[in-house]
Amino acid sequence: MVAASPIENSLGYFPPTNFRDGILENFAASPTFSGHLYLTYENWDPAASHSDVYFTQSTDGGATWSTPALVNDDANTGSTDQFQPSVAAGHSGAVAAPFYDRRANCPTGDPSIIQAHWGDANTCIDVSLQAYKDLGGAAGAVPVGGNVRLTQFAWDPDQPEQKVDGISQYPCAGHRDPCPVGRGFIGDYFGLAISNDNVYALFVSTHYPSEDVSADGGGPVYYQQQVLATVPRTSFGTGY
Repeated sequence: MVAASPIENSLGYFPPTNFRDGILENFAASPTFSGHLYLTYENWDPAASHSDVYFTQSTDGGATWSTPALVNDDANTGSTDQFQPSVAAGHSGAVAAPFYDRRANCPTGDPSIIQAHWGDANTCIDVSLQAYKDLGGAAGAVPVGGNVRLTQFAWDPDQPEQKVDGISQYPCAGHRDPCPVGRGFIGDYFGLAISNDNVYALFVSTHYPSEDVSADGGGPVYYQQQVLATVPRTSFGTGY
């Protein structure tokens, strides 16, 4: 049986920014309950030109799958992008599904955000997570609360816009300057793991300035950095 039929982003990238689409789906199997499988994926809505994240699961080893359920619970479901989800399963039925999230406007006054983007909607990126709990029955994993923001700081996917020695530092597929529309790259580096005590998410951010590299004209370069978020399982409740 087909688990899902996600619609891929027809544009190939996420305007008004310049980065291209990445990994559409992710899969995990329960280490606790045999035959319990979990799939997350992004789905492009061509009518509204935006992306949402969905969750589907099987409790019979993939023979049948649940009706896909919307993961992101933002109020702007029809106008902001949620994409590139991950999923992991831990012991005692813990399941987690994080994703890149553009529901919040870009912060104003943050030097790591391109000034022209201050206050812009559907531009800067946070990471949100939805927790699930699987008790082993036919219902499978059920949501635990709502979406939780993992990132302390939103980040700008059009960074770094700085140049060093006249050379663009922007991560462009094909290494062109200026980068063609839709050829930016934020990486597919979205890792997730669940231990007995914590949920660990590894993802990209451009919030943190370079320490040893100065941009042309002065100031730091806001390169993509890997960020590790550690969330205690108890923060979702004592039974998680």
